[in-house]
Amino acid sequence: MTGVHFLDAKGPDGIRLYAIGDIHGHLDLLTEMHARIAEEIASDKPADWRIIHVGDLVDRGPDSRGVIEFLIAATARDARNIVLAGNHDLGFLDFLDHPDPNGLFARNGGPETAWSYGVLLRMADALGLHETHGELLRAVPDSHRRFLGRLPYSIAFGDFYFCHAGIKPGVPLEEQVPHDLLWIRSEFLNYPELHPKVIVHGHTPQAEAEVLPNRVNVDTGAFYTGALTALVVDGAEKRLISVETLGLSGRR
Repeated sequence: MTGVHFLDAKGPDGIRLYAIGDIHGHLDLLTEMHARIAEEIASDKPADWRIIHVGDLVDRGPDSRGVIEFLIAATARDARNIVLAGNHDLGFLDFLDHPDPNGLFARNGGPETAWSYGVLLRMADALGLHETHGELLRAVPDSHRRFLGRLPYSIAFGDFYFCHAGIKPGVPLEEQVPHDLLWIRSEFLNYPELHPKVIVHGHTPQAEAEVLPNRVNVDTGAFYTGALTALVVDGAEKRLISVETLGLSGRR
C-alpha cells in the first residue's frame, strides 16, 4: 500500500496549519500558545490559516472550565479555530450522564475538572457521589455540554489527517470509527508502514513530540511536563513550537 512520508507531506496551498496537543485543563498554556500563534500570523501574514486542537481539553489540570470557555469563544469568533474530540472530553460527558466512580473521568483527573466548576466531588460512598454529581450537573453550563457533544472526531488538510488518538491501520480514513480515533494505542503506535496521510495525534503523552515517517504525536504531557506543543505546517515546511511553564517534571 502506498502512503505519504512525513518528509514529503505538504499542507494545502495557501493555508498554514497549527495542530495543538492535549491541553488537559491548562488554560495558561493554551492562552500563551494562542498568543504566540497570533503573533506569528500577524508578522508572517499567511494567506489563510487553521488552528486545530487534537482533543483532551479537560481533566488533570486546574482550569478545564476556563479551557472550554476559551475555545467556545475562539470558535465563535473565527471558524478557523477547530477543536476535535478527545476521550477525556467525552468521558466528562459520560460522567455527567452516568456518574461511575470507577470510570475514566472519576479516576483520571475528573475531580480537578469538577473543582474548576466549584464542585468538590465525593465518590467514597453512593450518597456523596449522588449529591456532588447533582452539584456538578447544575454547575456545568448547557453551552459547555453542547460544545463538547458536537466536537468532530477528525479532520484532514493536504497530506495530513488530524485526530485524537490515531487510526486503525489498513482501514481507509473515511471508514475510521470513533472508538479507534479516541482510544487506539499500540496497534497504531507500533505500525511501521506509511498511512494514506500523515497522522497528527495526541493521546499518548511523551516528554518530547514524536515525529515519525507516518505520524506526529504532539501530546507532550502538559499536565506533568508543563509544556504544550504544536506542529506547524506551511506548504512543505514543517516545524514544532512549544510554550512552557514550570511543571512537575522541572522541565525548565
